[in-house]
Amino acid sequence: MRNRLEQFARERRFRGKGPLCVALVVTEHARTFGMPLDPERLLTDRGGQVLGLGRAQVQAILGRHHITRVLAEEGGRTSRGSIDNMRAYVTFLNEQHAAGNFDWEAAKSFWIGKVKEHFAARPFTLRVDHTLGLRAVIRNLLSQAEARQREMQGTMFVGAVMQHLVGAKLDVVLGVGRIEHHGSNQNDQADGRTGDFDVGDVSIHVSTAPSEALVRKCSGNLDAGRKPIIVTGKRGAPLAEGLAENAGIGDRVDIIEFEQFIAMNIHELGRFAADGRRIRIEELIERYNAIVGEHETDPSLRIEIAQGR
Repeated sequence: MRNRLEQFARERRFRGKGPLCVALVVTEHARTFGMPLDPERLLTDRGGQVLGLGRAQVQAILGRHHITRVLAEEGGRTSRGSIDNMRAYVTFLNEQHAAGNFDWEAAKSFWIGKVKEHFAARPFTLRVDHTLGLRAVIRNLLSQAEARQREMQGTMFVGAVMQHLVGAKLDVVLGVGRIEHHGSNQNDQADGRTGDFDVGDVSIHVSTAPSEALVRKCSGNLDAGRKPIIVTGKRGAPLAEGLAENAGIGDRVDIIEFEQFIAMNIHELGRFAADGRRIRIEELIERYNAIVGEHETDPSLRIEIAQGR
């Protein structure tokens, strides 16, 4: 059955914390409810979530295999496509059962192995090529996040990397402990924040795809006497400018391109010297990894520094 599970996981892209949580919980349901499974019974009363898909249930399953690290804070409930993933996996399990191939122990062991692989995943690589500008170096890093995001749909790697690099930069500039950090999947309004980062009278919003909703948040910042800043990617900057202009706040919101936001700071703190830049890059990435370790459950978000191309 392992070969069939491997093929299923590859074809359905069952990688990343969301799909892995679904696989663990549904495999447990197969033991509890028996086979074949009815996908309708695996939905909550309102039909909006997969039954039992939460942190406590997932961690209980992992705990029986001596895995204490948190796979997902919400147990995968907030991951896009969890219900579709559940239905696809149930269909696969039922087909294996009908063919006489279903083996619960094999399925359980397979997904526990995938979780261990997930926790052992390699980090992104920041290649410090001194023949390139710092913006190009940072752009290469984001390209890695974009590629991984395409492979593991439903997980927002680019947004997480951008948010925590901005947070790391603020810590380097202001000192650790001056600002509050949060997981990349946490809603700033739900947490009572005015942006991804509240610094003095400034509300910083980090976004890969600026939207009208984000501009409304900026309008709310202005109404509250705060100064909004949008930090976004190269493609997002003109979009944010257009949306802000349409909302009548174009000249009241600072819109900063992410690569420039990080690169210029490294130049300044490094006093425009090669040795200074190297030290500040190392300091930035060290702080970024500390933030990821504290506020994220996916260790593959970490960044390692490599020299040269």
